[in-house]
Amino acid sequence: MPNIVKNTTILNPLDLIMPHSCRGCSRVGSVLCKHCENYIISQRQNLCPNCKQPTTGKCKNCKDLPPVYSIGPREGLLDLIIHNFKYDSVRALGPKLASLLNKSLPQDLKHASIIPLPTATNHIRSRGLDHTLIIAKHLARLRDYKVGQLLIRDKNTVQVGADKTTRQKQANSAYAINPRIKIDPSKTYILLDDVWTTGASMKSATKKLQQAGAKNIIIALLAVSRI
Repeated sequence: MPNIVKNTTILNPLDLIMPHSCRGCSRVGSVLCKHCENYIISQRQNLCPNCKQPTTGKCKNCKDLPPVYSIGPREGLLDLIIHNFKYDSVRALGPKLASLLNKSLPQDLKHASIIPLPTATNHIRSRGLDHTLIIAKHLARLRDYKVGQLLIRDKNTVQVGADKTTRQKQANSAYAINPRIKIDPSKTYILLDDVWTTGASMKSATKKLQQAGAKNIIIALLAVSRI
């Protein structure tokens, strides 16, 4: 059984002793240097994750979908650092990804609550971190927002590798509203996830929030799959 690393936004102490190298240019000193961070921002293209058309937030073609903001398409360097963070447990990329997402969200958005899409418990155990919660905490610090555990896992479904139909069936029963938290219809809720692939999880989570009384929902993503 692997050692389980306690979920926290504090970096591993080894990160302070052994310098990282940039995932983009291999420059020693940071997992993502300022030059490569600026490159990702310069390549940003906000796509509607549903129809894959460029959008400034609210897609004209997909009216049932809340406004969506992402760092960019799931490709190249962005895809690499998301993979390194999520599957290789490179925790130092957490604040970098949150900073990139912060620059991709509307700057005038005030008094919002970040709702990370709940990660399956078996994934947290195997990876040693809860990737969406870590991003949410770093983003909340940058924005002075609150992180709310409004959604909880109802069933420990696994969607990796599943086809679109199976993913949707799993997602429909995967989430539930936390009974200890009351939804404020006047508040803006930022539903956060790493990558939109089929959209099953995010669509199901959005529907749960709407049924519970949430009126203002924004979807925040690290990346959108072009497929």
